[in-house]
Amino acid sequence: IFIDALAAGFLINSRMASSSEDAIVGETVALDNATNASAPGRQAASFEGLMTAYIALLIMSLLPIYIGALRSVRFHGDLKKKGEKASDNITARDAMFYPLYASVALFGLYIFFKFVPKDIINMVLGGFFFVVCVGGLARTLRLVGAGSTGNVCNTCLFCSLFADPIFHKLFGTKYPEYKLSFTKKLSEKGDPKEVTSMEFTWSDILVLLLSIVIGIWHLITKHWILNNAFGLAFSLNAVEMVSLNNVKAGFILLGGLFIYDIFWVFGTDVMVTVAKSLEAPIKLMFPMDLLEKGIFAGNFSMLGLGDIVIPGIFIALLCRFDQREFPRRFKLYFHLCFVAYIIGLVVTVMALHMYNAAQPALLYLVPACLGLPCGVALIKGDLPALLSFEDYPETPERTESEAKDK
Repeated sequence: IFIDALAAGFLINSRMASSSEDAIVGETVALDNATNASAPGRQAASFEGLMTAYIALLIMSLLPIYIGALRSVRFHGDLKKKGEKASDNITARDAMFYPLYASVALFGLYIFFKFVPKDIINMVLGGFFFVVCVGGLARTLRLVGAGSTGNVCNTCLFCSLFADPIFHKLFGTKYPEYKLSFTKKLSEKGDPKEVTSMEFTWSDILVLLLSIVIGIWHLITKHWILNNAFGLAFSLNAVEMVSLNNVKAGFILLGGLFIYDIFWVFGTDVMVTVAKSLEAPIKLMFPMDLLEKGIFAGNFSMLGLGDIVIPGIFIALLCRFDQREFPRRFKLYFHLCFVAYIIGLVVTVMALHMYNAAQPALLYLVPACLGLPCGVALIKGDLPALLSFEDYPETPERTESEAKDK
């Protein structure tokens, strides 16, 4: 629970502080272009550069949501066939406490940055995010090119292009498979009991090594392309694997973070202070001066990962609702919520430049993502089914007892 809360805090503070920095940048750009003067240490972005950055960020934010939501149908479907439940399953009760957890994590970081040297905090958190992001990138790389014919490991494009020909020569038509098992011996005479095990092939090792190299390269260079690789991988995996158990939990989570967002952005300087001090791949970045300076540009527009993951897991829930309730029909509510997300993000950018002030993105994303699909469901008569839908239903015993009580 503590790790989940801490991660939620990071996602949200990076997201909203990034929006705050975008607002500051937008104001600086507007003033600089009006007076033909540059802000200290920052060049005014051209209109073309600004639009290029915003369109790139929009596309990068949409890809993990759309792909992750569609993949979540198969991921959670496979778990249910095995009789298992997602390890990251957010119930309505969990959703009630997430804004509180996020607030404690965010304010705790704010206090730490006030009294502890920034380099020490970033070193500790950098190690944590290095492990998380390398694991996420390795899993994502395994998904790239999956399903291609003729690929021995059937995992990643890298293996299909480079590793497959070598292993065809050495091992024939299939990779050798390995199993790492941890056992616990309960008694001297009894057989050891398996605690956990891990099955892998050489392709898994190659992908992991490649991800570690990219991670080390990012730690050294802090290049925005590598940062985005980790951010996209993290967002894709989160949208695919994290489950909101029902629409009620989604309403509570998004509604609570809606209030959280407004308070920490408009009410205090905590969000901006933490975001400016925290150095971690928890936001997508795109240079507004790319057209002038190429990939080594340094004037960035940013979008925090929370603006992708938080609405994304709700959109993924609607995708699974469409698949279960209307398997042969066009995924109406999934696509409606996806379009609502695009509208909300565009309105956020417009408000950013209209008011020249920090704008909490969930102020616009939450009403759009909740209002449009629920409004259409009300008109079509699908609202009762939508509100009663559960991704992981309760056990039959509990369901029967509840039915008797009613």
